[in-house]
Amino acid sequence: MSSRSDVIALQSVSHRYGSGRNAVTAVGPVDLTVEPGSFVVLVGASGCGKSTLLRLLAGFESPTQGSVEIGGAPPTPGVSAGVVFQQPRLFPWRTVGGNVELALTYAKVPRERRAERREQLLDRVGLSGMAHRRIWEISGGQQQRVAIARALAAETPLFLLDEPFAALDALTRERLQEDVRAVSAESGRTTVFVTHSADEAAFLGSRIIVLSRRPGQVALDIPVDLPRSGVDPDELRRSPEYGRLRAEVGRAVKAAAA
Repeated sequence: MSSRSDVIALQSVSHRYGSGRNAVTAVGPVDLTVEPGSFVVLVGASGCGKSTLLRLLAGFESPTQGSVEIGGAPPTPGVSAGVVFQQPRLFPWRTVGGNVELALTYAKVPRERRAERREQLLDRVGLSGMAHRRIWEISGGQQQRVAIARALAAETPLFLLDEPFAALDALTRERLQEDVRAVSAESGRTTVFVTHSADEAAFLGSRIIVLSRRPGQVALDIPVDLPRSGVDPDELRRSPEYGRLRAEVGRAVKAAAA
């Protein structure tokens, strides 16, 4: 699905909130190029501008200075990227399947194909047979799976996730990390994932960008040489390579926040 035309390019990007004496520069300047199919993790301390960068990539905000381009054009909200937030933000009056079908409608999937596509997406995130369940009948982890399926409904080149597992228990978080890692590998979709966790960054990323304290700038850019498929997740987490990477990221985050 990805091609060279899906390259993400940030050039001299800065973003400020407010004006005059109350202006706060949240991020920048940042120069960054992301190749198609990459799984990039933005990691740093709270308040360093990670979520601001994600909103710029989604097209929800425009940079105060510089340019953000996906495939040579500024991002268009709802078109350039599927987005998963910290909270699922589902419609409680719709069923699990209804939430996904609404996303398929907005994605202009033909009516006759929506039911089949809905089941494919729910199966991909481990929710087969749950299309008719109500949102309040499923767990927080399952709700976040629905949010992921909804974000995957549109065939966008980019998948953005803003600390989507922060509110979940440790076991559910690990399972969803494994699911997102697998979904990204299967779809080939470029993924940018925001977290403050060195563990999460080391497990998920094919590339890890450590941001400095506000205004967020690239403090460290780490390529990851861990296998993306064909390895048991628990074995990966126990491997010396993973341990060294996690420690390197943790040290970098602390240094960047100092």
